[in-house]
Amino acid sequence: MPTAVRCSFFRVVLVALLLVALLQLLYLSLLSNLHGQQQQRSAHPVLAGTPRTEPRWQREQKDHLKAVLTSGGVLDASGQYRIYRHLLSRDVGLSKDVALASHASLNNLWHLQELVQRWDGRISLALFASSAAQAKLATVLTYTLAQLCPSVRQRVSFHLVCQSGDTAIFSEQDDAAEFSHLQTCQAVFAKAANMGTNIVNYAGNTSYPNNLLRNVARAGIGSADFVLVVDIDMVPSQGLRSGFLDLAAKGVDPHLVFVVPAFEIRHTRRLPGTKEELLRLYQVGEVRAFYEELCPRCQAPTNYSVWLNLPEKDTSGRLAVAYVVEWRDPWEPFYIGHKDVPAYDERFKQYGFNRISQACELNMAGFSFAVLDSAFLLHKGHKLPGDFHSQKEAENKRNRLLFRGFKEELKMKYPDSSRRC
Repeated sequence: MPTAVRCSFFRVVLVALLLVALLQLLYLSLLSNLHGQQQQRSAHPVLAGTPRTEPRWQREQKDHLKAVLTSGGVLDASGQYRIYRHLLSRDVGLSKDVALASHASLNNLWHLQELVQRWDGRISLALFASSAAQAKLATVLTYTLAQLCPSVRQRVSFHLVCQSGDTAIFSEQDDAAEFSHLQTCQAVFAKAANMGTNIVNYAGNTSYPNNLLRNVARAGIGSADFVLVVDIDMVPSQGLRSGFLDLAAKGVDPHLVFVVPAFEIRHTRRLPGTKEELLRLYQVGEVRAFYEELCPRCQAPTNYSVWLNLPEKDTSGRLAVAYVVEWRDPWEPFYIGHKDVPAYDERFKQYGFNRISQACELNMAGFSFAVLDSAFLLHKGHKLPGDFHSQKEAENKRNRLLFRGFKEELKMKYPDSSRRC
């Protein structure tokens, strides 16, 4: 065979072998991608396969969620909002307990991660969705959190509030595609934080019904006797729940509420858990009283100077009442109270007088305010005037007028009360 022919033959064979090798590599790559997608879909709680392959508890959660959403929820007293209670099924818990209630729009849901880490008991969270698209997203996000975060599934009750014209639906595979790559609890919260950058709280054409949300969350605490209502971006001090339960075990007056002093921290890399840690940061200006720059009178009756300089606790370290104070306008304390304390007035929306009005009614109804000696709440970040939305002052003015009428109504509601606010 001539040399030129042999060379041509070998070239053809070599090219053929290379082509076969490339085809094999392409096949293996496609097979690997397909297997990865199948693994991803089978592992992800929303995109999981048939009911036969789902764990029983997961099927029950999904069936419960679908049933709640199919019911259409209930309208609030104003008829403006639709409420879906207990999106996920869970135990009612113990009666001799204190639960934490909070509220959030989707942009702040990621704060729940730290709240679950700090509060070792039940949490009831009312979520607000300002559009039908957000309501759909809230159901997928809530369900995914519950499946990938055991502590959330075991201890958090979710409730959804949206506009009356919007209905929430359970998102199936196509709608949940953007969640399909999430495999860990941390990844879900990171996704929630990223989504929040596109959602503006207290803005747009939909009023944020903070007092309605607080009432919905309070009603969802199960059989707990006491409740602490906080904003979603606040965290409690370590051991607050267990410390209060020890205190309550001795017996407490049902007309006494227990004030938890609130602070703001500049940087949030490491949040203090004990009063000792808090005091060190307070001394260097990292921590200050809540609303110190925006409305010092709104927290002044807490008497921070006395609280900060209380004598050191004995070796037992047990939570106790430090002192009792009288309500003064415009105080808006955070407190632990019996679950039957007066509800928040749901006419107050957006910014201004929403918590002030409820504390005012507590005073008129004969409640006393006992400040706890070593427990505290911490708001993440210093509150600054420039942080608020453009309509804040207009909303505050409108709610101030509403508050004046509200105080007149309280005189008729509590005709025998000698107190005023």
